Parts: sequence; structure tokens; C-alpha cells
Amino acid sequence: MEVPHQLLLALSFVAFAIIHLVQAQPDQQGFISLDCGLPPNESPYTDPLTGLIFSSDADFILNGLRGEAGDDRRQYKDLRYFPDGIRNCYNLKVEQDINYLIRAGFSYGNYDGLNVYPKFDLHIGPNMWTAVDLETENDREIIYMSKSNLLQICLVKTGQTIPMISTLEVRPLGNDSYTTRFGPLDLIYRRHYSSNSSGTIRYPDDVFDRKWDNYNEFETEVNTTLSVRSSSPFQVPEAVSTSGISPENATKPLRFLLSLEDDSDRVNVYFHFAEIQSLSSNDTREFDIELEDHIVQSAYSPTMLQSDTKYNLSPQKCSFGLCYLDLVRTSRSTLPPLINAIEAFKVVEFPYAETNPNDVAAMKDIQAIYGLSMISWQGDPCAPELLKWEDIKCSYTNKSTPPRIISLDLSSRGLKGVIAPAFQNLTELRKLDLSNNSFTGGVPAFLASMKSLSIINLNWNDLTGPLPNVFHNREKNGLKLTAQGNPKLCADASCKKNNQNYVVAIVASVASVFIIVAVLILILVFRKKRATQVQQELPSTRPSIFTQTKRFTYSEVIALTDNFERVLGEGGFGVVYHGSLNGTQPVAVKLLSPSSVQGYKEFKAEVELLLRVHHVNLVSLVGYCDEESHLALLYEYAPNGDLKQHLSGERGGSPLKWSSRLKIVIETAQGLEYLHTGSKPPMIHRDVKTTNILLDEHFQAKLADFGLSRSFPIGGETHVSTAIVGTPGYLDPEYYRTNRLNEKSDVYSFGIVILEIITSRPVIQQTREKPHIAAWVGHMLTKGDFENVVDPRLNREYEPTSVWKALEIAMSCVNPSSEKRPNMSQVTNELKQCLTSENSRQGGRQDMDSRSSVEMSVSFNTEVTPNAR
Repeated sequence: MEVPHQLLLALSFVAFAIIHLVQAQPDQQGFISLDCGLPPNESPYTDPLTGLIFSSDADFILNGLRGEAGDDRRQYKDLRYFPDGIRNCYNLKVEQDINYLIRAGFSYGNYDGLNVYPKFDLHIGPNMWTAVDLETENDREIIYMSKSNLLQICLVKTGQTIPMISTLEVRPLGNDSYTTRFGPLDLIYRRHYSSNSSGTIRYPDDVFDRKWDNYNEFETEVNTTLSVRSSSPFQVPEAVSTSGISPENATKPLRFLLSLEDDSDRVNVYFHFAEIQSLSSNDTREFDIELEDHIVQSAYSPTMLQSDTKYNLSPQKCSFGLCYLDLVRTSRSTLPPLINAIEAFKVVEFPYAETNPNDVAAMKDIQAIYGLSMISWQGDPCAPELLKWEDIKCSYTNKSTPPRIISLDLSSRGLKGVIAPAFQNLTELRKLDLSNNSFTGGVPAFLASMKSLSIINLNWNDLTGPLPNVFHNREKNGLKLTAQGNPKLCADASCKKNNQNYVVAIVASVASVFIIVAVLILILVFRKKRATQVQQELPSTRPSIFTQTKRFTYSEVIALTDNFERVLGEGGFGVVYHGSLNGTQPVAVKLLSPSSVQGYKEFKAEVELLLRVHHVNLVSLVGYCDEESHLALLYEYAPNGDLKQHLSGERGGSPLKWSSRLKIVIETAQGLEYLHTGSKPPMIHRDVKTTNILLDEHFQAKLADFGLSRSFPIGGETHVSTAIVGTPGYLDPEYYRTNRLNEKSDVYSFGIVILEIITSRPVIQQTREKPHIAAWVGHMLTKGDFENVVDPRLNREYEPTSVWKALEIAMSCVNPSSEKRPNMSQVTNELKQCLTSENSRQGGRQDMDSRSSVEMSVSFNTEVTPNAR
């Protein structure tokens, strides 16, 4: 079939146009363009003004929340902010030893309604790049040579405001242009001179995507319509080079002023020139380039229609923080100086060396293998020391020497599987703690080959098989390996023959083994003696639990939790595991951690309280374990988690209805009322909060966690003086201020719980005008803004009088004066009236004016957020 001539001509034209368009577009290879906070389902997109392809940042950051600034510019419409953690870092893959232009963009836009501009620091790896104050600046840019294949840009919280970012861009530069051997170059300004240019020149005109701001110096403008070549490594855009300025007075120097924040700052200035005027045969343009009193270039003449760049080779200090940049005409020049553009940079000192890259790679592998997600595990593991990762220790020689990881503590992290070979890549590791996890398989021989490793703790895992002989050989070199609580692990190959299990304990020398055996014999003799001489026993430093009711051995705890297979949660006491009695009755097992901020005193208090109090709305104690260093509590299992999880949406599903929320807090109130009035002696819980309100299979509330509970006096005395404990936000400010504890302290905490079920908002949220929930609700009600107090997920499906009455109760509970708070019996009765009102609701909602029948007096002023001690 013959193709018509006209069609061939049209196809050729289209092909030519496409080829021309492709050739005209610069390559974006190596570009990283992140629109921070962009929803992943809207990623990627092509910016219509620049042709740059922007992607969501979701795959490059572990934390942060999305916000919207309302900015008309596409990349600044969305943002990401970081209310949690001190340091939050973007992880970007780059090439090592390459200069990169890094640009961070910000548009606050009052996204949080606080109208307070954030202040925070930006770090690159372990080093501070710059302090950001969004009231005075928007974008920050730096030229930095990468030290490894991982580039980490970190936002670091330094005060009360929350760090945020709109856009993050990384562009590779040639190493033959900008000089970074004295330190990274923090951009002060980049200007080109033209009155005809509109806006900023950037990609695709600039292949490196530098942003050139147009600036008018009120001098004589020079421009050309001819093409200007750029053969230098700086590749100044033609749109920049085709215009420039000369001094208005041709006999005087062309002067520019550079203002610095600090007198000690050092600068590098890049002057860009191209001769763009037609010169006659007898014309000469020649001038000296001066930076302060330093001659950058003498008797310089720009090249005709070709861009060229001159700069000071060494960073320059300026007097009193003011730098004078002068282009001074020489005596034989017939024409005044001419310049197209200037870039000015501050040279930044990055004193800290990054952690040894092999250690970093090993930690990243360990993190990925076991799914570890600690918020502090961002940025450089060791540097700066104040921001190092939790659970590791590092050795520091000096700032310029890469730190090494020497200790790693991953105890009680719920880790499963075999001990991965990645650990052996931490070649300077001296101590490794993997205890209280669920590791399986054998003890790998590579641990013994780690020359620096001297302490290994493998206690309480599910390791199996004989211990490799290489560990016995390491005894001579000081290795200490402990592996108690691994019933399937034995000391040597003999366990295969006699089928006996051994607890492995390899210590520094044979002598230490004999010492341990001797101590064990003494303990056995002592215990036997104690059994026959109970009446003569001296008081112990650790008081015993006298009752033997519902007591389990530690081996029974291991069995009923299937060797601590399933983790339910973690608190100040330790890790909570799922267990099963007789394979049928589920239980929650709370195991005391050796590093617990609480201890035996709290453990004993909780056991003794739960053994003597019984109420349908208090969690029931199934049993306990008190065996030497092993302490555990066995509770009835609450399959629906805690109230906090449902209010925050963490457990998914539909939000709790208002009637369900009321029922839960009434049941909790009944449990507290029983502690205050039905228990003998009366008890104060001291840690009432939504995470301690558990929900069983029928969503019945169970108040839990009695480790901080205290009895309180009845009769003449009204309070106890005690050390302050509790959770910030829930802690009674009067108790915090006076150390005087009474049952009204629980009432205050319970009032906070009521406010949570009404609002579903965090107890403390720094982005609010009033960070504490009680102060915020009081502020909103003072303004008459009832609607925005109530959780919008309720969709107004509630009786307004019921909610208003609950608010009244909550605000009376959180009165700063304990004398003005109701007792728990009054609170319980009032809440039941709220539920009755809600249950009587028929058809549509009543008019909001019904709240006028409820008299409410809110007197709210003072300190509502004491910190727990």
C-alpha cells in the first residue's frame, strides 16, 4: 500500500518536532524532586511551568503527618509536619563524592490555625546545616559533597513549634565547578540583572535547576538578542547571560554589597560574565574583580558572547559582616565594567564525621530484617551524640573521626527468627544484648569470631541445639555469654546423646565457673536453713508476697505464653504477652523488664490489691509469678484493646457511638467509685487514663494497671503526702504542686478521660492555641464554640443535652481546686443521667438551644500540664 506524499510529509514534520523537543529538554537524571505531603495516589506529576517531575515523599520518610498550606504554587500546596520525635530524616540515595545542590522549600500558610511560624534546625547527616525561621525566610539551598551513597536531610525540633517542610529537591552538579573542599556552600543569594526578565529563571533554562532571581541595581542595563555560549563547567543559562549591567557613571566602580549574619562568616562569591555588546576595534573593556581588599582577578576582560565565571579560591572574611564586591575599571579600559550575574555563598563548617558506613549499613540491615521502628532510629546513628539512636552506644575519638558502634541493646523488642549474619558487620561491637525476644535456631558461630565482642546476652529466647565449640575456645579471650531461659539449648554435643537440656553460661574463665557453683551451693544451703528457721528470719530488702494463691512458676509462664510468642503491648512495667491457660482461657501476661522504671514495690502493690478487690469493672488477676528475678502478672485478656485505640482510630472500624462511649466511661467510673468507697482500705489509682481502660469481648470496661495505686486515710485525715507519679496531661495539678494526694486526684484524671471521649483529641497537642485538652475545651466553650469541641466522627448523632451535660461533668472534675471537684459517686450518678438522656432520644436531634436548660459555669485558668516525676 502506497502512503500518500502529504501524509509522509506530515509524519516527518511530527517526528522532527518530537526529536527537537526531546533534544531541547535537559536530562533530569539524578534529580530528586519531592512534593512533601503529596498523597501517594496523586504521585508523580509533571509541573506545567518547569517540566520537572515531582513525587510524593511518602517512601523517603518514616514519620510525619500531612497538612495543606493553601499555597497557589503546586509544590507548596501540601506539606509534611513532624509532631513526634526530635529528629525526623529523609533518606535519599545518591552517588558518593559528588557535589549536590540541595534545596528545601517551606510554606507554612497557617496550616494548623495557630498563626505561629515554626522555628527548627535543618541537618545534613550529623551536621547542622542551618536554623530555619519561617517568619523571615522560605527556601534554603546548599551545595554539599556527599560522603556516602545515603543522603539524610533531617528536621530537628529545637523549641515548642513543630518542624514542617513543603518541598525537597536534590540536583547533581559537576565536581569541577563549585568548590566545596573548605566546606558546604550555603546560598546567600543568586542574582541575575535584567529589567526585561519576568520572575525566576530555573529549569529547563538551567540544566542544574538553580534558581536565578531577577534583580535591578538601577545601573545601566546591557542586553543582546544574540546567542551566548556556555562552555564552562558552570553552564550559566543563556537566559542569564544575555543581559547584564554596567555602572551608571562609567568612570566609577560597579559596587555590590553582601550582608552577613555573623562577622565570622566566610564567603565564596562567583561572578558570571559575558561580553554582550558589540565592541569597535579601539574599544577595550577591562577591570579588576575585588572582594573586600582581596583581588579575585586583575585586568579581566569578558569573552565575546561566551559566559565565564571567576571566584575567590579561598573563603573570605569581611569586616563587620559587610562584604564589598567591586568591579574596578583599569586605566587603559575605554569601557566600564559589565556583569551578568552573581552567586554568593557562606562556607559552612560540618565538624562531625558520619558514623562508619559499614556500621550504618549493618544497622540498616538489622532494622529491615526485624522490622524495627523506633522513632529515634533516624539520621546518623552516633552523631551528634545528643541525637544518637536509643539502645546503642558509640566510641568517639574526635569529631573528624567516624564514630563506631560498640554496644547494641535489643532486649525485649519482640524479635523473631534466627540471629542474622548482619550483626557480624558491626566489627567494633563489644556488647550485644538480644535477651527476652523470640529468637529461634542455633547460636551462630560468627558471634564468637567477632574479635571485639566480649559480652553476649541471649537469655530468654527459644534457641536450640548444642553451643558451637568455638565459644568455649573464646573463654580464654574473655568472652562472657549468658543464655538462660533457652530450654532447648545445651552446652555441647552431649545433649544429643542423653537428651538433657542445659542452661549455658560461659564466663571469662574457668575460675569464675567455680565461683558461680560455690555461690549456688551457698544459696541452696541458705534456703534450706531459712525453711527450718522461718521465725528467726530477718526482714528482706525485697518484701515477699505472703499469699501463695494463684502463683505460677516461671517455667509455667514460659509454657502458657508459648515462649513469649505474641506481644500485646509495652509499658513502664515491661512487655505484655498473650498467653493461654489449658489452651482455652486467654490471659495477658505482664513481664517485669530488668530495665523497668517501675519495680518490685509496684509489682507487689498491684498483686496485693488485685487479690483483695473484686469488681466487674476492674481487671481480674488470674495469677502471678514471683521467682527470683522473674516477676509476672497474669490478667484476664481484653480482646478489644484499650479505649485510647478506639478513640484514635488505631484499631480501625467504625468510630464508637456516643452511647457506647458513655457506657464505657460509666463502667470505668463504677470501678473507680468501688476503689474509693468499696475497697478496704480505700484506694487511689493514681494513673487513670484511656490506655488503662481495657475492653473485653462485650466492650465492657475494665480499669487496669494498679502498680501506682495507694491507700488513702479515712476519718480525720484528708490526704497523703507522697512522691509524685502519673502521666503528664492526666496528672492533677494540685497534687503536682503540693505533693498532697487524695481521691480527688483520680477525679481530675477521670475528667480528662471524659474530655477525650467527647473530643477524640490528644490530651496534649502543641499545635493548638491551648495545648492541654482541658484548657482548650474551656477556651472553646468560652467562645461558645460547642460544635467544634465534639468529635466530628459522631456526625451529630447524639442528644445535645447529653453531650453538654457530660462536658459540664468533665469541667467540674478538672477544676484546679480539688475541693470544688465532685466525688466519684456524684460523677457516676451524673453520667448515668447523660446516658438516660441519650437513650431517650427519638427521631432527629433536638435543637441545640436545649443546652440552655443545663446551667454550666466554667472557671478555668491555670497550670494544667504538670510533668510527672
